[in-house]
Amino acid sequence: MDDAAPRHARRRRHGPGAFVAGIVAAVVVCALTATSAVAAVVWNTFSKELAASTVTISETDAPPPDLGAIEGGFNILIVGSDERGCDGCDIDGSDEGGVLNDVNILLHVAQDQGSAVAVSFPRDLDISGYDTCAWSQMNTGLAAGGLPCVVNEVETITGLPVQFAGLITFAGVINVSDAIGGVDVCTTGPIVDPDGSGIDLPAAGTYTLQGYQALAFLRTRQGVGDGSDLGRISSQQVYLSSLVRKLKSGGVLGDMTQLFYLAQTILGNMQLSQSLANPYTLIQLALVLKNLPLNRVTFVQWPTHYEPSPDGTKSLVETSQAAADSLTSLIAADQPFVLPAVGDDRGSTADPNGALTPEQQEQLADNAGLPVLDGVTGQTAADFSCSVPFGE
Repeated sequence: MDDAAPRHARRRRHGPGAFVAGIVAAVVVCALTATSAVAAVVWNTFSKELAASTVTISETDAPPPDLGAIEGGFNILIVGSDERGCDGCDIDGSDEGGVLNDVNILLHVAQDQGSAVAVSFPRDLDISGYDTCAWSQMNTGLAAGGLPCVVNEVETITGLPVQFAGLITFAGVINVSDAIGGVDVCTTGPIVDPDGSGIDLPAAGTYTLQGYQALAFLRTRQGVGDGSDLGRISSQQVYLSSLVRKLKSGGVLGDMTQLFYLAQTILGNMQLSQSLANPYTLIQLALVLKNLPLNRVTFVQWPTHYEPSPDGTKSLVETSQAAADSLTSLIAADQPFVLPAVGDDRGSTADPNGALTPEQQEQLADNAGLPVLDGVTGQTAADFSCSVPFGE
């Protein structure tokens, strides 16, 4: 396995709409559990929002009668497009945009609704050996066939069914991060990327990021780790774990006004599959995810390694099949697991100063006896981590 960053034939600097669909949905509809009068207004508003932008991802794309009735749990694919969709989104000095799926996160929620795992797939993953609708690289699915094609990619690669899907653009990331009120991220040193995403965190420490700054942090590749997309994914998990902790705290879910505003913002900035664009389905999803223990929400990276291309001009990101099979087997069996370490020391590392509140600690599940998934990197939402600057 060659841990050197790959050389890309095309160095486009695109980044994610890196919001896990389950967490998004949880925020969207928690307000529906308020009084019946409020619920009626919210239901009517959300129904109109949902109907405005939906996409069919399969011939059987329809909401199930009950999420708990889906054998083996359910899977949601959240896709981040590199399409700008807003003024000023060309923060790297380029407004070329595109229709590439630069972020691909599959969220699996167990049938007993006691655990969830979010799998991030590298945008540069070589998929030439798979029979999919996309071209040779993972992030070509949107260009080749829209959201249904990205769903096809993930189903083909993993062998797992995708029942729900959602798409978010650069503008969506900016607007949603503003609505959340910022997310705290830790760095072990300066993360600066003036020629790429534009992020400028001048020293080690904790920063509250929102708006363009949050987008720049999530997008930066040259500012973190080894400068690769794999390092960027690891750094993104620093943000995602902090995001989940914030959403599950009283600061967001406990404020009905902020919650309703956030829900409207999310629905106005995402395209959902027909199966997901249903208020009743979202209500069920919200109730499920609101109660997940932090240490049973696990973020992992699809296992990969680098191999030289046949012509020797670049390095290809290839699936590490044995570890991938172990991961998908556990997901298919609805079996929660633990990871051998926090982060991967490429784009993120454990934060020794992070600590859960006493209330959060009381809500943790007992993970003793769970299988350890070797060969896979990531962290849980209960783990505190810091992004590692480029070259450190």
